[in-house]
Amino acid sequence: MTTNKTRVHNFNAGPAALPLEVLEQVQAELINFGGTGMSILEMSHRSQEYEVVHNQAKSLLKELLALPPEYEVLFLQGGASLQFAMIPMNFLPPGKKAAYVMTGVWSEKAYDEAAKVGEVFVAASTKEDNYSRIPALQELAYGADSAYLHITSNNTIFGTQWNEFPDTGKVPLLADMSSDILSQPFDASKFSLIYAGAQKNLGPAGVTIVIIRKDLLEQANKNVLTMLRYNTYAKENSLYNTPPTFSIYMVNLVLNWLKKQGGLEAVYRHNQQKAAVIYDAIDSSNGFYSGHAQNGSRSLMNITFRLANADLEKKFLQAAKQANFVGLAGHRLVGGCRASAYNAVPYDSCLALKELMEKFRKENS
Repeated sequence: MTTNKTRVHNFNAGPAALPLEVLEQVQAELINFGGTGMSILEMSHRSQEYEVVHNQAKSLLKELLALPPEYEVLFLQGGASLQFAMIPMNFLPPGKKAAYVMTGVWSEKAYDEAAKVGEVFVAASTKEDNYSRIPALQELAYGADSAYLHITSNNTIFGTQWNEFPDTGKVPLLADMSSDILSQPFDASKFSLIYAGAQKNLGPAGVTIVIIRKDLLEQANKNVLTMLRYNTYAKENSLYNTPPTFSIYMVNLVLNWLKKQGGLEAVYRHNQQKAAVIYDAIDSSNGFYSGHAQNGSRSLMNITFRLANADLEKKFLQAAKQANFVGLAGHRLVGGCRASAYNAVPYDSCLALKELMEKFRKENS
């Protein structure tokens, strides 16, 4: 079995850290799953053994999010990036406009894709602030006749996160929650559609989770190509074609692990503790480290910071690599440093990062 002693401090932004307990279970079951004499990698998606895994993953997700019965859970492929196109193709009809809140690169990409399909507009933007904050709810400007309002709940590149979601009334609220889903409790009933690539908080790359209200499904464009229609997957329990079975199997294991941790309330407390350790290293450094996100918009999942100059950042990242840390370089578009402290990142890794940051500061001040 793998042990903690041989594992790095993994702060990758995605694909990201997975619970060691889950990885060890995968290792134990890989050759012979459930006494079937074969790996789940070899198993038919139509088999009874796989169907149990598939349905349990759906059930656990509904349980952890306390989803009302009017929601459907879908397992899709193509990542969040495909959702950028599928959403307007299904829910942006001629004569209507869709509202997008611009809080970073991924919301920009979602907006750009939707603009190729229909009419869109910016309901609010913090681009002038270099995406260092989330707009206040009173800044959101959209009409009651909008096709939907789209937000990105957490911004991996700039390190900002929504702390309060809007009440949009009859306007469907849609969210990309790829990088913070299941990291804390929230009222999922506010949303008509939530989507998330699994590779940050849910499991490995390969499957995208879509949570959608059934009444929104009924409004979908019926002329969209078969594989790009949400109803295609809803009617067939996400088994219209071969789903990413191994990824879904691992999502099921991660969901079981989350439940064993005590659910979202317990996970949220743990995530707060982890983030506080790293933010303290930034805030107590007397300017040696400077955080990008403004207070009130700081992400618990992606903690972004800079050093005085690029040379010092390069030196810090080299020191981190030598100390068994990975994934601390900022996104290629913005540079700097970033620690992605997703659910599966241990508290001890966050504490070790704080100690590294303090040691490096003392040696280079």
